[in-house]
This record gives sequence, C-alpha cells and structure tokens, in this order.
Amino acid sequence: MSILFTPVRIGSVTVPNRFVRSATHDFMADDEGSVTDAHIELYSRLAEGEVGLIITGHAHVQLSGTASPRQMAVFDDRFVEGLARIPAAVHSFPSLVFLQIAHAGRQTKDKLCGCIPVSPSAVYDPVSKVMPRELASDEIQVLIVDFISAAKRAKRAGFDGVQLHAAHGYLLSSFLSPHTNRRTDPWGGPVENRARVLVEILRGVKSACSRDFPVIVKLNSTDFLEGGLVLEDAVRIARMIEEEGIDGIEVSGGMAEAGRGSVWPGLRSEEEECYFAANASAIKAAVRVPVFALGGVRTLAVAERLVREGRADLVSLSRPLIRDPFLVKHFREGLTSKSECISCNTCFNPRGIRCAELKKKS
Repeated sequence: MSILFTPVRIGSVTVPNRFVRSATHDFMADDEGSVTDAHIELYSRLAEGEVGLIITGHAHVQLSGTASPRQMAVFDDRFVEGLARIPAAVHSFPSLVFLQIAHAGRQTKDKLCGCIPVSPSAVYDPVSKVMPRELASDEIQVLIVDFISAAKRAKRAGFDGVQLHAAHGYLLSSFLSPHTNRRTDPWGGPVENRARVLVEILRGVKSACSRDFPVIVKLNSTDFLEGGLVLEDAVRIARMIEEEGIDGIEVSGGMAEAGRGSVWPGLRSEEEECYFAANASAIKAAVRVPVFALGGVRTLAVAERLVREGRADLVSLSRPLIRDPFLVKHFREGLTSKSECISCNTCFNPRGIRCAELKKKS
C-alpha cells in the first residue's frame, strides 16, 4: 500500500491518510460571517472524498481582520453554533477538520473591515493601496487574546484542531516579516521578537484549550520580497514554535505585494511540482513535528515521492480538490494518477469557489 494511505499522528489525533485540504477561502458565508448550507455541502463532499485532514477557509478573529466578502467569522460566541455544523458533517466520515483562524492585517480595505487596516508597522501595501495604521502594544495584547478566544470557540464547536494563519502577508505573517515589521519595541527587530506574537498565541491556546488540543500553523518560508522573510528565519521560527508545542507546520510562501503568492498559475512538469518542497524539506530537517508540503501538486507519484523520501509527512492540495473533491478516493481506487486541474485560478469566485472549467462543460 502507498505510504500516502497510511495514518499519521498530529499531536493527539490520528489523520487516516497523508492528504490535506489546504485552507481555501470559499466565499460561502452569509453577510454576517455565519456558516451556510453551501459550507456543509463543500466540507461533506471533501470528507466523503476521503481527504484525511480538511482545513477550512480562514475565519477572522476580529472584525478588523476581515479579508474578503462572505468570509467565515469566529470573533464572537454567536458563531459557535453555526461553526459546529462543519465538524458534525465531516465526522460522518473518518476525516478530521481543523478551523483556520486568521487576521487580514493590511491586506484588506476599510470598506471590508470597517476601520483603517492595521499592521505591525505603517508600511504601504501597493496591492490593496492601503496605508495601514501601526498597532499599539496594548492592541497587540488584545489581538493575542482574540486569537486564543477564537481557538476556544473552535474547540467548543467540535473542530479537531486549529490552524494559525501565519503566511501570505496576513497579520501574523506581517509580524514575522522584517519588511512589514519595522518596530523597535519588543515586538520587532530580531526574529525572536518578530515571532513573539505567534509564540504567545500558541502558548495561550495550549493553556486555554489543553496541551492535547492540536494547533498547527501555516508558515511563510519566504516572502519573495527583498528585505522580507527568508528561509533561514523561517527555520528558526519553526524550531521556536516546536518548543512551545506546535503540532504541525504547513510550509508556504509569498504575499500579494510580491506578485508571487501561494497559488501559482499554469501547469508544471512533474519535476517542478510542489514549488515549496525544498523549503518544506529544510524545515522538516529542523523539527520533529509533522510537516505539510504544498505548491501545485497535481500528480500522485509526486505526492508519493515527497512523503516516501522524507521531505514531508503530509501533502496539501487546494485547487485539485475544487476541481474534484473525490480526488483522494479516486487516487486510492486507482481511477486516476493525476488531477485534471489546469491551475487557471478562475475557481476563486466571489460567488463561491467552483471549477470554472467544469462549469464550461456542464
């Protein structure tokens, strides 16, 4: 049997196989941020399709952290009942589901977040055309508390764990990056200070939810920006958060400002699939917790090699599972060896994620 279909431990839980649905904003919440029937259909199909671990689209922990229209929210207790519908649906199958919790930082607009967007430092974002406001120290403490509260709500809702979104230029990522974090107080400067917010959130979640409640992180391994986060710092951060009890690290990179995010358009040869594989391998060599590789994986053989060769413990997919939520089951049954996804990126539809190519054929 392929190693891809063997179980793996993430903290206190066992994932039935090595496939992960990487967090993908779905544009499916209602206008208040509550879970809808469309969410239940989406996550039920992924679980029925035998995805081992499903990570939801990002749920914002503060109103100021709203990134997109129709984004799930987890900033208030009133969302718990709706959020609970997702693990209830997923747990009809062997799959596990983690809630990704996030804050958009400066990668939003005032009309979405209802305020001047915030950042570790007032560094202009040429993509959102936003000059953010620098967070005061007391606001950073509130942010930490709000992330911890969001994780507590996720646990109450029945999620198997949470993922902290510290990638792609969102707020936690912005703290890690010397490009966006130019502070001279204890929250900025050396990498240990820039990682302080992430570390304190992790400590707080582990204290509030118990050490047994799994916490993983989506971590930028590079910003693709001059003066931004580099792999050497990402490796040091990975070691720091491992010491604090992180249960898994999903390795990604890029941000909107760099013009090179995590969803690169266009198909690649098998040799070029998983464009963050080298970074994942470097981080895996530095830590003992499970490492997730991602980046344009389309082929079963590529996923197999990544795990068998010890470069990663799990393989994350996003767009292929929008194309076919049953892809993992089809891989296991030998019905296909490669996703039909062409990486056109037109699936990220504000009316709800869906494969545009399939829609053309229907």
